[in-house]
Amino acid sequence: MNEVCFLLDRGARVLWSDASTSPVALPDSLERWEAIWSRRRILVEVAHSHPVGPLAFSREDDTTMDALVSALGRNLVFSVVAPGGMVRRRYGTRRGRREQLGDSIVQEEPWWAALLRAASGMKPK
Repeated sequence: MNEVCFLLDRGARVLWSDASTSPVALPDSLERWEAIWSRRRILVEVAHSHPVGPLAFSREDDTTMDALVSALGRNLVFSVVAPGGMVRRRYGTRRGRREQLGDSIVQEEPWWAALLRAASGMKPK
């Protein structure tokens, strides 16, 4: 099993992906940052897997998401796909400030969630 990252556009198309060699970590990579930057105008969601759980964002995820939203200067959606489900975090603008709008468990998963699980070596949900 390994963590996998997908970059997605408004049409839920996978723009780019990469994978780690670990089921519990997806180390920073220059290639991923370049892929994000080069697709910044069409990027709407960054999804990654937690093949052994949890169904939650880690502290490292929190700081990475905040940094991405700040660097790109716009709102994004972030997702974690785990064996037991999927969670999303949306960023939006309130009172002129960009901030987290909260996490929600996804009831009806997009088509690519099954692909992300398969690429991660997870069993189907």
